[in-house]
Amino acid sequence: QVQLVESGGGTVQAGGSLRLSCVASGGTFSNYAIGWFRQAPGKEREFVGAVSWSGGSLHYGDWTKERFTVWRVNAKNTVYLQMSSLTQEDTAVYYCAAVYAPRAHITAVIGRQYDYWGQGTQVTVSS
Repeated sequence: QVQLVESGGGTVQAGGSLRLSCVASGGTFSNYAIGWFRQAPGKEREFVGAVSWSGGSLHYGDWTKERFTVWRVNAKNTVYLQMSSLTQEDTAVYYCAAVYAPRAHITAVIGRQYDYWGQGTQVTVSS
């Protein structure tokens, strides 16, 4: 059983940046690919980006347009999401999730259901 805890959310002005963290416990962290998702009020959950077990491969949602960066530090059981040039459309609850994928390229987890989810952290972008 893997537990995930997100942090770093808050309110930021449009055009600003924010870094989210996702700390994992309860499993072998390097056996899991980690993804970031978001859900805005009244909208479906949306894929942001994901990183493979080693950090060596990445995959992003087409809409991110290089504004979002994901990376991981396995020694800290932590995955990060750096967000820049934020707009009000980025306001959402951001979740990290883990999918069992040891030694797999990130493309191998595209479309798979994630096994574990965090509770989410709210990001609000003000005008």
